[in-house]
Amino acid sequence: MKPMRPRVVAVHSSATHSFSKSSRESITLLEGLGVDGDAHCGPTVQHRSRVAADPSQPNVRQVHLIHGELFDALRDAGHPVAPGDLGENITTRDVDLLSLPVGARLTVGDAVVTITGLRNPCQQINDFQPGLLKEVVTTDDDGHVIRLAGVMGIASRGGEVVAGDAISVDLPPLPHFPLTRV
Repeated sequence: MKPMRPRVVAVHSSATHSFSKSSRESITLLEGLGVDGDAHCGPTVQHRSRVAADPSQPNVRQVHLIHGELFDALRDAGHPVAPGDLGENITTRDVDLLSLPVGARLTVGDAVVTITGLRNPCQQINDFQPGLLKEVVTTDDDGHVIRLAGVMGIASRGGEVVAGDAISVDLPPLPHFPLTRV
């Protein structure tokens, strides 16, 4: 069997703070800002709840990535969800996003995204599809919360990203730190 190569499945953006993002032919990442034309683009926080708390916080949630395998699992659990529906900018395949350490750098097309942490899903997911939140936030046998709704990052190098682009992963120097919610 031929080994799978990490790749971009689809790209998405939305100029408004809507829950889902529209599929695009391409997106452009702007260094230090995020996805050009997306509501979450900017050097400081753009998520409305975080802006209300402290609008001067740095934006560590400029780019949202979700592994396409999550959509397969959700469909198997009775929740048909398509790329872009959960608000990600980049849908991937064959890269274990959730196991990456803080500071991992993904070269995606012409751009580089540095991973900052896990997406912390909220009630909006249940508003989108009842019961979906319990599928993307679970607990393990020890009672630890497991977040499955993708990772967040910053645009460390700008560039265009399109479906089909290869993804390469560069890990930061040791010690590696596991992702936590951001």
